Amino acid sequence: MTIRVLLADDQALLRGTFRLLIDSCDDLEVAGEAADGDEAIDLARALQPDVVLMDIRMPRTDGLTATTAICDDPDLAGTRVLILTTFETEEYVARALRAGASGFLGKHATTDTLLDAIRTVAAGEALLSPAATRALITRFLTTPASGPPLAPAERLGDLTPREQEITALAALGRSNDEIAAELVLSVLTVRTHIQRAMTKLGARDRAQLVVIAYQNGLVRAEPPQT
Repeated sequence: MTIRVLLADDQALLRGTFRLLIDSCDDLEVAGEAADGDEAIDLARALQPDVVLMDIRMPRTDGLTATTAICDDPDLAGTRVLILTTFETEEYVARALRAGASGFLGKHATTDTLLDAIRTVAAGEALLSPAATRALITRFLTTPASGPPLAPAERLGDLTPREQEITALAALGRSNDEIAAELVLSVLTVRTHIQRAMTKLGARDRAQLVVIAYQNGLVRAEPPQT
């Protein structure tokens, strides 16, 4: 099944480069291009892509605002947002994940990394395993944000002990393969537990599951190393 990608970047040259790269893959295709956040929102609603490859700094509406609008739209429940930006700041990573993005990648990423990231996000996973991203999550996702938590703390009680254990490991940045190896389970079993936890907590994807885990104290951040 072909993964349909919407490109959102204000630089036409970059969009053209990404189009050539993505369209060269048998399982990927570019569904459309947006030059700013407003256009990205409109095209996402019109085209219903599987993944939006979203820049942050764009004219009019920025990528983070557009990500919030897309992720909050119930008609776009099947659309995932992958942030691709030159500005890999800690603040942007935290804000992007809180906005509902399923991944965050720098524009210095290799071709293979970018294509694999699109496939990973389209499959409902999140790009939370690299060490740098793990450190950012640990440091920033517990910072109080405006608005209530994504899920009430009491809903954590709906999780079985195994679901809580696996959710906590996911929040620490472990991949499904790493969790399976640590708990001596099959990858399919880990994936099933994560899907059940997401359903019970109302998380749209793995990234939101991780945010919920931190916001409600299932996992606590360690003080940043100095």
